[in-house]
Amino acid sequence: MTNVIAILSPAKTLDMNECSRNIEATTCRFKAKSNSLAKIMQTYSSKKMSSLMKISKKLSDLNTERWKSFGKSNNASGPAAICFRGHVYQGFEAWSMDKRSLNWSQKHIRILSGLYGLLRPLDRIEPYRLEMGTALKTDAGSNLYEFWGDSITKLLKKDIKETKASILLNLASLEYVKALDTQSLDVNVVDVNFLEKSKGKTRFISFHAKKARGLMARWISMEKPKSIEALQKFNIGGYTFDSSRSEDSQLTFTRPKP
Repeated sequence: MTNVIAILSPAKTLDMNECSRNIEATTCRFKAKSNSLAKIMQTYSSKKMSSLMKISKKLSDLNTERWKSFGKSNNASGPAAICFRGHVYQGFEAWSMDKRSLNWSQKHIRILSGLYGLLRPLDRIEPYRLEMGTALKTDAGSNLYEFWGDSITKLLKKDIKETKASILLNLASLEYVKALDTQSLDVNVVDVNFLEKSKGKTRFISFHAKKARGLMARWISMEKPKSIEALQKFNIGGYTFDSSRSEDSQLTFTRPKP
């Protein structure tokens, strides 16, 4: 018997109107570091931000305004897993989770973030866009990987110790996993693949896989699996475990293309 801790990527899509409902938010554990990043971002013009993030003028205008409001007492905010509304979080659906499952996820689910480092599902966030792969210059280096250094890994190690986890379920994208030194974590790191079957072929389809990662994060929050064998029983959204495509360090789930 063992315990599982899982990691997710954040989302670019946010819904700040819905995320302030009657769920008490917790405080991000890297608040000082995220505030220092916000101060840097507040110096960026819309044009400069568009170039940095490789986004449209419309998006850079929106995010310039977001950074201007960041940290103000009247700025919209709420629990991360409820504010995030991308494909992963449409699968996770923290907003409809029962209290017991939500409390479990607060201890066992972690969200990697370019701005906040490592979030618990109920940690308070403000509207932002800052992907981990951004080449943002800081006093620590030329990108966010150098800014965060080993601090995210150290905090995750602490969480792993507190939960007595021996399995780290990787439900995050490579861009975010690169912020971790997984080799130094004293756990079995298990990657997860979600594939679609159609016309005799098996393919990876990004937006389906993203939602499936969220579905699995929700499922483990409800089922609380304690072994690799228990994780293999995941069967939400039409997915079933495919032993022929799996290894000790990688679980693959397939389904007929919807």
